[in-house]
Amino acid sequence: MLDIIQKGGPIMIVILGLFFIGTVIIIERLLFFRKIKVDEDKMINRLKEALRHNHYQEALSICETNPSPVTNLMRVGIDNRHLDTGTIRDMIVSAANMEVPRLERFLSSLGTIAHIAPLLGLLGTVTGNIDAFGVLGKFGSVGDPALLAAGISEALITTAAGLIVSIPTITFYNYLVNKVNHIIIRLENRVNEMVLLLGGGNAV
Repeated sequence: MLDIIQKGGPIMIVILGLFFIGTVIIIERLLFFRKIKVDEDKMINRLKEALRHNHYQEALSICETNPSPVTNLMRVGIDNRHLDTGTIRDMIVSAANMEVPRLERFLSSLGTIAHIAPLLGLLGTVTGNIDAFGVLGKFGSVGDPALLAAGISEALITTAAGLIVSIPTITFYNYLVNKVNHIIIRLENRVNEMVLLLGGGNAV
């Protein structure tokens, strides 16, 4: 590993640093989405039952023990159940907008890493080839072509490293973005249901 880093030069160190940062972001996001994963239909049914009997503390307890974007919105609605339906809806929509940054946290950084890693690899290859051909120009000719080939192969190491970092990073980035988009769509579809649910709870 140290030998590869030495051959790749400073740009290889940068690429490895991006690899470490990207890995940390991916793990953190996967753990986050695992933490907020709940059976929404089952939870909504439990909330309906609690609100139907005006058991608001029980409903809040359900939200607290099942942390997720949906329960966060429900908690806002329950806390403000004394307000009119339009105001409740506006507050739930505002709360939903506040959830989006939490869902998209670090994703822009991950996307940046995915796009610049291969470019840095290409840069390392270009600078490495410049050095290799610079040696050739300095001495006029190379008695052993293997020496030039060795210099070029070392330069190509950074390109390989950049692609190795970029390919899985792009894969996870697309997966996470798709997951965020699905959650946001579900939140948008749940808003009206939440407002009606809270209205039904107040009517009892």
